[in-house]
Amino acid sequence: MGGVPYDLTVDSGGDQFPVAGPAPRLSWKSTAGAEFELEALIDGVLQQSATTTAHLYVPWPWEPLRSRQRVQWRARVTGINAGWSDWFAFEVGLLDPDWTASWISPVENDDPGYGRRPSHILATHFELPGAVKSARLYATALGLYTAAVNGERTGTAELSPGSTSYDRTLYAQAFDVTSSLRPGRNRVDIELSDGWYRGQVGAFRLPAGWGTTLGARAELHIELNDGTRQVILTDGTWTSTPSTTTRADLMDGQSVDFGKHDEPRVEVLVDQVEAPPIEWSPAPPVRVIDSRPPEQIDEVRPGVWVADFGQNASGWIRLEDLGPEGTRTVIEYGEHVGPDGDLSTAHLDSRRPGERAITFSQRDEVTAGPAAAVFEPRHTVHGFQYARISRLGAALDPSTLTMQVVHTDLRLTGEFSCSNEDLNRLHRIGERSFLGNAVDVPTDCPTRERLAWTGDYQVFISTATRLRDVLGFSRKWLRSVRDDQLEDGRIANFSPDGRRIKNNLDEQFAMMTGSAGWGDAIVTVPWALYEEYGDEAVLAENWDAMDRWVQWALDKARTTRHHARAQTPTEPFEEYLWDGTFHWGEWTEPKKRDADGKLIDPVQDNPMAWFMEDKGEVGTAYLHRSASILSRAAHVLGRTDDAAKYAIIADSVRQAWQAAYVLEDGTTATDSQASYVRALSFGLLPEDARVPAVNRLVELIRQAGTHLGTGFLSTGDLLPVLVEAGREDVAYELLLQRSAPSWLYMVDRGATSIWESWEGIDREGNAHDSLNHYSKGTVLRFLHEYTLGLRQDPGSVAWQSIVIAPTPGADLTWAGGSHETPNGTIKVHWQLDGGELRIDAYIPAETKARIVFPDGTEYSAGPGRYRAARAVPSANTHLTYAT
Repeated sequence: MGGVPYDLTVDSGGDQFPVAGPAPRLSWKSTAGAEFELEALIDGVLQQSATTTAHLYVPWPWEPLRSRQRVQWRARVTGINAGWSDWFAFEVGLLDPDWTASWISPVENDDPGYGRRPSHILATHFELPGAVKSARLYATALGLYTAAVNGERTGTAELSPGSTSYDRTLYAQAFDVTSSLRPGRNRVDIELSDGWYRGQVGAFRLPAGWGTTLGARAELHIELNDGTRQVILTDGTWTSTPSTTTRADLMDGQSVDFGKHDEPRVEVLVDQVEAPPIEWSPAPPVRVIDSRPPEQIDEVRPGVWVADFGQNASGWIRLEDLGPEGTRTVIEYGEHVGPDGDLSTAHLDSRRPGERAITFSQRDEVTAGPAAAVFEPRHTVHGFQYARISRLGAALDPSTLTMQVVHTDLRLTGEFSCSNEDLNRLHRIGERSFLGNAVDVPTDCPTRERLAWTGDYQVFISTATRLRDVLGFSRKWLRSVRDDQLEDGRIANFSPDGRRIKNNLDEQFAMMTGSAGWGDAIVTVPWALYEEYGDEAVLAENWDAMDRWVQWALDKARTTRHHARAQTPTEPFEEYLWDGTFHWGEWTEPKKRDADGKLIDPVQDNPMAWFMEDKGEVGTAYLHRSASILSRAAHVLGRTDDAAKYAIIADSVRQAWQAAYVLEDGTTATDSQASYVRALSFGLLPEDARVPAVNRLVELIRQAGTHLGTGFLSTGDLLPVLVEAGREDVAYELLLQRSAPSWLYMVDRGATSIWESWEGIDREGNAHDSLNHYSKGTVLRFLHEYTLGLRQDPGSVAWQSIVIAPTPGADLTWAGGSHETPNGTIKVHWQLDGGELRIDAYIPAETKARIVFPDGTEYSAGPGRYRAARAVPSANTHLTYAT
C-alpha cells in the first residue's frame, strides 16, 4: 500500500540477526508523510508509541535496552490510512557490564614462531535436563576463533572477531544455537588461532604487536521449554588441546592433519590476558559470498595442477577430495601464471632497497585421515585467481574443488551498464577489486600486505559509496583509525596498526607517518559518509580526531621547511606551506622507461632522492582541502567558532599554495598532470588561472600520446575535471585508451581486478606489484556521475537534491543505472537515437532533481517518473555543464 514505511534498519551489524547496543538508532524509507508513529515490542511487551518527523537515524525513543532483550519495532505515517510497516526484529548483545565469563587461554608448551603456530581447541561438556526453547552463544577472542556446538558450526560469519585495534576496541558476536543443542550431554568447542591479534602483519611479515597470549571469552545462555535457564561460561573447567590445524596464519596459510592423533586435554589458563570492554560492531559480517568452480584446470606436470577460477578474489579453496589416508595435498595461491602455465608469485615478493627480498607465499596443506573430511581453511585468507595443487600418488577430482569468495557482506546500492562492453567489464573488475579488499577492513591488497592503508580508502570512499552500503563498515574502520592516532595528532599509515607505531616512535616507519593524502582519510572519509548518508553522528564521533590531525599538520607547516627552502629567506605565506615533513606524494604515477626499455622505479632505484623530494604541493593542497571540510563539518555540528576559524585557515592555505606553486603564466611549479588535476578539483587556483591550467593539463596529456600521467591520489578526479572544463572529448579518449598506461590496457591484458601499477602485466607478460589494488578503480565514479550522469547537487546531503546530466561520448548509445539512497532508489536510463538524447528517470520521495541536457537545457523534476528528449550538439562541440 502506498505510503507504508519500508526498508527498516537499525545502525548495527550482526550475522544471523542484527545485534545492537542499548540505544540503537532507527531508520526507514517512505513515499509519503511528514510525521511517523513508532511502536515496539520489547521481550513481547508493547511499548507506548512514539512520534517523530525524521526517518533517518532516529534516536531510540524508549528506555535504554538491557542485555539480551529481543525487540521488534515498526512504523507508520500519521494522518493517512496507509497501515503499519512490517515488524523489524533485532536483539541486544550481551553488554560489557553483564559479562561474567572468564578469559581463557590455551596451554602452549612451545612456540614454533610466527606463521607456524597451531590452533587450539578450547572445549567444555555440560548436561541439559530437557528440550531447548532458545539459546544464544556470545563469544569473542584475542585471536581468530570459530565455534561449534555439538560439532555444528555457529552462524555464518568468518574471521571473527574481526580486525580491530585490540588495545582499545574488541567486538563480540552472537549466535543462535538453539537447533544444535539437545537433552543430555552437549559440547562447545572454540578453535583459536593467531589471526590479526598475534599473527604476521604486512609485506615484511612482521609480528603483530597486540599481545603474546591468545584468549577467548564466551557465554552460552539457554532457555529450556520448562522455563528454566542455564548459562555456560568460559572458566577454569574448560580444557585445551592442539587441534588438527597444525599451522594457522592469516597471511602464510593453514595446515590441517586429519590423521593427527588426539593429544591429552589439559585445563585452560584463566585470566592471563587483558582486553578492552566488549562492544558490538556496526558493520555487517565477513561471509562466504560465493562458491566458484574452476573455469580451467591443467596438469602442468605429474601430480601438479593449476586451477584458474576466472576472477581475482579474496578467500580460500574448499577441497572435498582429499585422497586415501595419508595423502598430502599442498595448495599455493596467486594472481598470475607464467608463460609455462605455472603459478607465478615473484611479483609479490617484498623488497627493501639494499636488502634481500622476502619471498611471497600463500600456502595451505592438508593430510587425509582415516575418515572422510572436507578441507576448508577458515583460519586464514588469501588473495588469488589461480591455485597450484600438488599431490603425489593420488588423482585429483576437479569437481570437488571450489573457490570460496570471502569478504564483508556489503549491500549492493549502485549499478551501471552501458553500450560499451569494455566499460562494463571495467566496472565489473573495479567493483570486484573493491570487494576483494573489503575483508572486515578496507585493505590495500588481499595478498602481499593486506593492510588497511588510510590513503587507499581516502581516495576510494566516494566511489565505494556508489557501489555498496559502506556506512557501518566505514564507521567500524574509522574507530580503529581513531584508536591508532598518535598523541601528537598524526594518523597512522594504516589501521588497525598491528605494528603499533603510536608506541614505537623510534622506528623508521614512524618517520613516514603523517602523510598528506593518507592521514587526511580521518577528514575525507567521515565527510564523504555524511554527504552520502546524511549521518551527522559520523562527523561528531570523528570530530576530535579530525581537528587534532589538521592542527598537527598546521603546526608542521608553521615550524618546518623543506631543505630546498631552508637556504632562502622565509616568506610570510610559508607558515601555511606543509612541505617540511614526509609525504608519500602522488604515488604510483606511470613509470618511465630507461634507454633499454626497462621500467624505472624511483623508490627502488633511488630511495633517498624519492624520500627527500619536495612534495609540499601535495601536502599544502590536502591541508587546504581538509581545513575546508572541517569548516563545513563544524557548521553541521553547530560549532560556529570552529567553522569560522577553519574557513579562514583554508583561505590562508589556499593563498599560500598559490604564492608558492602558481607561476606567472598560470602553470604550476610541479607542472604535472596530477598537480593540475588537484589544483582544479580542490579549488586552489585563482579564477583567471583555471583556463590556462586546463589547457596545460590537456597539453601534457597530448604530449604523453593521449595517456594519463596521474597516480594514486588524483586519478579519480582526472576525468571529472576534464568534463567540468568542457573537455569531455579528452576525457573519453583517456577512458578508452588501450595502450599503457590506461584502464582498458588492464582489460585487454585479462585483468579481473584493478592493478596497483599501470603496467601490472607488462608488454612481455611479466607481472608487477599487486594485481588487486582498488585505488585506480576510482574511474567507476566517473562512469556513474558523468557517463550515466547521476550525481548529487553541490551542497546536497543524503541525495535530497540531484543532478542528472549525461555525458554521451565515445560512440556510446545508451547507459543505465541506479542508486539506492536514504530516500529510495534513483533509476536513470538514457538513449541516443539519431541526433536525439532521451532520458528516462525515476526519482524517489523527498528528492529534487535537475535534468541537464548536453545543450545546456535544464528541467526540474520531483518524485516520480520523468521522461524528456532533446537534440544533442555535434560530437566536436565542447560543453561545460552548469552544475
